[in-house]
Amino acid sequence: MKQNGTALNTTDNNLSLTELEDLLGEQHIGTSYDTPLRADAFELGDQDKIKIIARHFKEIMETLGLDLTDDSLSGTPGRVAKMFVKEVFSGLNPANKPQITLFDNKYQYNQMLVEKNITLYSNCEHHFVPIIGKAHIAYISSGKVIGLSKLNRIVQYYAQRPQVQERLTIQIANELKTILETDDVAVVIDAVHLCVSSRGIKDINSSTVTAEYSGAFLEKATKDEFLQYLR
Repeated sequence: MKQNGTALNTTDNNLSLTELEDLLGEQHIGTSYDTPLRADAFELGDQDKIKIIARHFKEIMETLGLDLTDDSLSGTPGRVAKMFVKEVFSGLNPANKPQITLFDNKYQYNQMLVEKNITLYSNCEHHFVPIIGKAHIAYISSGKVIGLSKLNRIVQYYAQRPQVQERLTIQIANELKTILETDDVAVVIDAVHLCVSSRGIKDINSSTVTAEYSGAFLEKATKDEFLQYLR
């Protein structure tokens, strides 16, 4: 098995199944640009999904030994299920994709527009724990401009699904290029992964930075200008 051209030995170390799954996940093997979804992902409606998830989450809680007759815990399975479907993973459903309206660039602003420090909440698809950080976006108009709040909504939509930060960065950039009809787009994400800080190595000081540049932002002067704004 290879990852980025380097052989990954999964047999010589007598790894357990759980250890092997963790290793494969950390290596991002098989990760693609598109969020992995089954063909029948949306045959069930939201309410049906909530009922099924609540039932299974109740079993998880009971397996952990929790007493669901306690007033504090009795409603948790339903709350978690609703949160999954309606909130933290709502970006899986294309019906929730934000509707974007563009405007003519009547004032002929031809420099880059930067929106930085967009609050980002997502969830790591390897452990289903939060990714928390900031997204920074820039584009140069090709004749159309987008409402500023829509940039936040695009980030939010793609963040609200189980994610890998590299994929999230590319998905946001590609969506902006499609909507704005320009390749002159840059996206930088700086985030903390709770799968690193709250479990495993438990490093509370590190963060992960990913970037996607295209069009004019591949030129050093334009990229440097963008990064200077972030500083």
